[in-house]
Amino acid sequence: MNYFIRKMKVSEYSLLNAFLYQAIFIPEGVEPPPYEIIYQPELQIYTQDFGKSEHDRAFAAVCDEKIIGAVWVRIMDDYGHIDDATPSFAISLYPEYRGQGIGTELMKTMLSELEKQGYQQASLSVQKANYAERMYRKLGFHVIDENDEEYIMVYKFKSLIVME
Repeated sequence: MNYFIRKMKVSEYSLLNAFLYQAIFIPEGVEPPPYEIIYQPELQIYTQDFGKSEHDRAFAAVCDEKIIGAVWVRIMDDYGHIDDATPSFAISLYPEYRGQGIGTELMKTMLSELEKQGYQQASLSVQKANYAERMYRKLGFHVIDENDEEYIMVYKFKSLIVME
């Protein structure tokens, strides 16, 4: 499949709501929630006023001139919140594009961007039953906390430590 990854345009940030809905993990055999669930405050922190913070960044995967996936980060008090200096990840692809390595490439692109920008680490939250959890581990994320249903994972950038 031919696709490419690029920074999302400000005019495309409204698409993040659709990708937020796609990011909701739905276990096999469970009925998907109504689309309106994304308007709950605990989910709107991922997309509301996106682009207004200096820490907001987003990339899109594009195939045949259509955005098929997105990865975005911001510093927010979400499920994967570590501290006020660590951006939290959100990522999703439309179902028909999953399992083809596109998500991995989106993650690598964002991790590279965050490292260039000087961040020390990035975090995310993932349900234990979500197949994406394996991808995060392969990329170098490690579990720092967990509850019955999900892991909180962190990626530490290999930046140089300057001794004074």
